[in-house]
Amino acid sequence: MANKMKNVVIAADSPLERNGLASLDQRLALAKRCSHGAKAAVVATIATAIPTLASARMLPWARANLNHTAQALIISTVAGAAYFIVADKTVLATARRNSFKPVH
Repeated sequence: MANKMKNVVIAADSPLERNGLASLDQRLALAKRCSHGAKAAVVATIATAIPTLASARMLPWARANLNHTAQALIISTVAGAAYFIVADKTVLATARRNSFKPVH
């Protein structure tokens, strides 16, 4: 009975590993394609955070009526929204592009 238990496989391989397609080069290429969306999202976050920071700190009304916590909340909300909007658009564009590729 103990010998039979040694041969049991607990973890299932992914389809890529079962077909032998998961080489290191393919994994690196996949990671490179996926990182494009993350880079675009980070750039969008910075591009929106800088003008929002400037306006929250330089506008007389904002300086007079918003404390530092409120200014930080506004800046982080705008930056976070920009990050997720760009990431979502990138994911949707990639899914749309990949949906037309034939499956082998």
